[in-house]
Amino acid sequence: MPFATDVGRPHRWPLLALIVASLGCTGGRAIECGPSPASASAPRASRVSDADPGARRWTFDSVEGAPPSGFELLATGGPPGRWIVRSRADAPSPPAVLAQEDSSRSSSRFALAVATDALFGDARVDTQCLALAGSTDRACGLVWRLRDARNYYLARANALENNVRFYYVEDGSRHEVAGWTGPVSSCAWHTLRADMRGDHVEIYWDGQKVIDSRDSRFPSAGRVGLWTKADSRTLFDDLVVRGLP
Repeated sequence: MPFATDVGRPHRWPLLALIVASLGCTGGRAIECGPSPASASAPRASRVSDADPGARRWTFDSVEGAPPSGFELLATGGPPGRWIVRSRADAPSPPAVLAQEDSSRSSSRFALAVATDALFGDARVDTQCLALAGSTDRACGLVWRLRDARNYYLARANALENNVRFYYVEDGSRHEVAGWTGPVSSCAWHTLRADMRGDHVEIYWDGQKVIDSRDSRFPSAGRVGLWTKADSRTLFDDLVVRGLP
């Protein structure tokens, strides 16, 4: 029976709206994570060991509310991002994380935070990330062998699309090389990792290898960093790089 013509009966539109809203907040584009929970719990199995003498680790436990030290903030198209250190009770490596907070909805804007003082060729790069919000995009990304803001390799996970992709960005244009479809949730910490030896690339999501591919476009050593797209509001905890033989 149509709701709008139920004369004399309780109006059912508010109940329907509540149901639709609740569905959107659990799995759709309407979701925005709440405040940081009181306790921390995050898997670390696939991270580079803190004791590994070959690992280089950048933490984000510097001045609260300031940009990250040791990083250059870049953009591939569109306005620059807003990268800020924030305290976070559930940080896998407390007490703070790096947050990308600008919410520009330009789909061609890729915001990057790139380490300034090291170059890597064959390497393993990993971070932990949490997707807070974003209606155009909700992405967590790693870049490596970066020449400049328009040329680099990229691994990214998207919580709106439930997928992980391997791209190259050349002359500012992004091109997909390989991909995987599977669970990528918002409001939870995940581990994203990329291993590259020569032209061989392996991408890991929460410790599971999800992409095994090859590309020889950028053979030389380059910089490493973090990446988001459009209005993705994303948290990152530590960036770790280890050279591979």
